[in-house]
Amino acid sequence: MEINTEISPELMFTESSIGKQNRYIENGVKIFFLIMTCLMILPLLLIVGYLIYKAFPVLSFEFLFTNPKDNMRAGGVWAPFLGTIYLVVVSLMVAAPIGVFAAVYLNEYARENWFTRIVNLAVVNLAGVPSIVHALFGVGAFVLFAGLGESILAASLTLAIMTLPVIIASTKEALNAVPMSFREACWNLGATRWQTIRRIVLPNSISGILTGVILQVSRAAGETAPIMFTGAVFYKAIAEGNVFAYNITDQCMALSLHLYTISTQVPDVSDVIPYGTAIVLVGSVLFVNAAAICVRVYLRTRKKW
Repeated sequence: MEINTEISPELMFTESSIGKQNRYIENGVKIFFLIMTCLMILPLLLIVGYLIYKAFPVLSFEFLFTNPKDNMRAGGVWAPFLGTIYLVVVSLMVAAPIGVFAAVYLNEYARENWFTRIVNLAVVNLAGVPSIVHALFGVGAFVLFAGLGESILAASLTLAIMTLPVIIASTKEALNAVPMSFREACWNLGATRWQTIRRIVLPNSISGILTGVILQVSRAAGETAPIMFTGAVFYKAIAEGNVFAYNITDQCMALSLHLYTISTQVPDVSDVIPYGTAIVLVGSVLFVNAAAICVRVYLRTRKKW
């Protein structure tokens, strides 16, 4: 008697109970991670939406390009807005080259020994130092010892020291992401180490380096303690609309300190003024971040790997 061992096509491709269970679990995990992602974005949307709602009556170009008036009870935020730009730009001009070049040395040139281990440990520890400690260091090192006085330069150097670990760490990660085979191919063709770094490694890691720069800008713009003792003042009158109203040896106003001042130290301030100042600060950071992200995406599209 013959036994029919053939399986019909319908039964052959029917999903088993274990397959269905795994599919349900996979879909559940995917939905869970999607919810966690939305919960991560939701606070930002709520904060920005609430600030816009509260600050909407005062949001205008006049508010942005007008100095504070009536003992900071009215007017706009031109002086602190311009001061924040000066602080961020000068600190970026100092921190970005030092951080990138230090990361290049640590990742491409330095050998694994006690010196590099100490340097890496110092970078990690520097990232964990509270901002108020950086402020005291800035007072001692730049204001007093270097003789810079309370100025934009002293405050910017303090911010640069504070943000160096972020740039160094992100740059090292970006350099490590470039395949070692790229370097070996260049060396086999007779290129020097510096030629390889300059022509191959840095161009292919620039998008990752921008990540550290974005974080540096965000942190430098929002810090209050490091600039409070080194270069920022409660009030300083400057010419409205003049982007060169400050000198790097002058003291300046800053949005973060100005927001703290009008929220806690100045009585009878209209409710919309602090919210408008907060929107300018957050909007400035988001604008810079968005611009840097666009550049980073463009550079990534040009990669050949």
